[in-house]
This record gives sequence, structure tokens and C-alpha cells, in this order.
Amino acid sequence: MNKHIQIATAFAATVCISGAALAQTLSSRPVRMIVGSAAAGPSDVQARLIVPKMSEVLGVSIIVDNRPSNNAIIGMEIGAKAPPDGHTLIIGNSGTHAVNATLYKSLPYDPVNDFIPVSQLSTTGMVVAANAKLPGATIQDLAAYAKTRPGGLNIAIPGATGELAGDALWKQLGIKMTNIQYKGSAPSELAVVSGEAAISMLTPLATQNHLQTGRMKAYGITSSTRSPVLPDVPTLAEQGVTGYDIQYWTGLFLPAKTPDPIVRAAHKAVVAALQTSEVRDRLRALGLQAVGNTPEEFRAIVKRDVEKFRKIIVESGIPRL
Repeated sequence: MNKHIQIATAFAATVCISGAALAQTLSSRPVRMIVGSAAAGPSDVQARLIVPKMSEVLGVSIIVDNRPSNNAIIGMEIGAKAPPDGHTLIIGNSGTHAVNATLYKSLPYDPVNDFIPVSQLSTTGMVVAANAKLPGATIQDLAAYAKTRPGGLNIAIPGATGELAGDALWKQLGIKMTNIQYKGSAPSELAVVSGEAAISMLTPLATQNHLQTGRMKAYGITSSTRSPVLPDVPTLAEQGVTGYDIQYWTGLFLPAKTPDPIVRAAHKAVVAALQTSEVRDRLRALGLQAVGNTPEEFRAIVKRDVEKFRKIIVESGIPRL
């Protein structure tokens, strides 16, 4: 069992409030789980994986509420402004809660202060995924091709982490690309497969089937180690992109000021979901590493990554939006 899940399980065992007690606290209306991207993307898939067990543990119905927008801003704003009464859960990620904090000059929500981190769900690297017709097989092949047509390749942007990962990579490679915003991973996948966009930075989950069927090609992966489900895709660092290591994480949040007993109950429920063999095996098959850490550990990671990505944005000269 994953070390983080073991720690979180021991922590959850100390929580006094039960799912039944939480159900008494909440009204009979369903709890909504806001996902800031379109259906079938990584955040949506993970949300729907954990909902059945969380509903069982909490004793309430949970309905996934997709609110797709560029970099999930609309969904996060709705979540931030929701009443802190336990009726709203939010699926966020490294883009919505770490990258956006610096990428945007002004946000309608505060990624740190408007939310309570409950637990990370998973982490993964991102694949530099391209339309199958692009030439070459390595990241250096892509760079050489892009240099012959500055700004001529469209990059489908699924979210803030992918945008930052791409911008930092293009700068390090000395090439110019054109970012095109899409409302999540699924539309970005379709754009690359159809040729509407040349490239996107996508999770293994989003690329696996397309790579297997030959509708996409992979120039590398952004993490420091290869993905277990894409073992033939080399890391960018392996290909000479020195010091490059950017990972994408997904997590569960609640609105700020949600009472601590509800936070602890939600934490207990999400860890229980991550422990089930169905969820654990499915995440592994999709190239995602299950986490399940405590609210305190997760909050520290959010704060750390806000600073990490701020440094990358400033040092890379990435323009703020």
C-alpha cells in the first residue's frame, strides 16, 4: 500500500465524526463535486472514480458538476464562493491552485486562502503529445522542426500546469510556439488528433489510447522518471533538457471556513476511496500514482508549489495573463 495512504489511514482513524454524523449535519440535498474541466479529462475521471465510495462513507449522494473553462477558473471561482457547509467539494489541481496564483495578474479566487486542502488524489508527469504527422521522434527533432516555422505550431492548452510546462520547455529549447486555450484535457486531445493543434502537454491517462492507436506521438515526458504505463517514452531530462521536472497533481478541496469536523469526514471518505482496489488499480493503469495524504501535508504542498511555479514563471520570463 502506498506510504501516503498508510499515513492518511492512520490519521483518519483518529477522526471522531462518522459518515452518519456528517449526514445528519448536512441537509437531504445532494453534495456537489465541482470539476473545472470537461467530462472525460483526468480530473473528471478521478472525480467519478472516488464518488461511489465517498458517498457510501459519508452517507450522502454526491453529484459531479462539470464547469469547464480556460484553466478551470470558472469552476474554482464557484467553489471558492460556495457556502462552507459541506455541500460543495472541489477537484483542483497543480494548475488551478499553484500555477494560476502567478500566471494570472488577477484571479476571481485566492488559490491558497479561499480553499481548505483535503487530500491529494494523484500525481503524474505530462506527455509532450503531438499529432502523428509531425516529424521525428525526439524532443530535439521537435525543436529543429519548430525552429523552421517560428510561432507556426499551435499548442492546445488543457490547463495552467500544461501551459506552464510548455512555456518553460519552449524557452529552454529556444523555440516559439502559439498557445491556444481549450476547456480541459478532452478538447485538447481532440484538437491534437484532428490536427487543429500540433501539440499538447497531456497526462498519460489522456494520451495512452491515442499513442497505442497511432493517432498521436510522444516526444517525451515532463517528470524525472518514466511513466509505468508508457515505459518507452523517455523523460525530457534523458534527452538533454537539463533540470526539467514538472509534475501534475490532482486533489480534493473544500471552501475556506468549512468546519473542521466536515473536513476530517471528507478526508476519511476520500482516503477510503483511494484504498479500494478498484480505484487504486484504475489509477495505476492510467499512469497515476495514488496519494491520499493529510490536509496538513496537502496544504504544505500547495504552498510549496505556488512558490516553485512562481520561480519558474519569473525566471523563464513567461508573460502573465
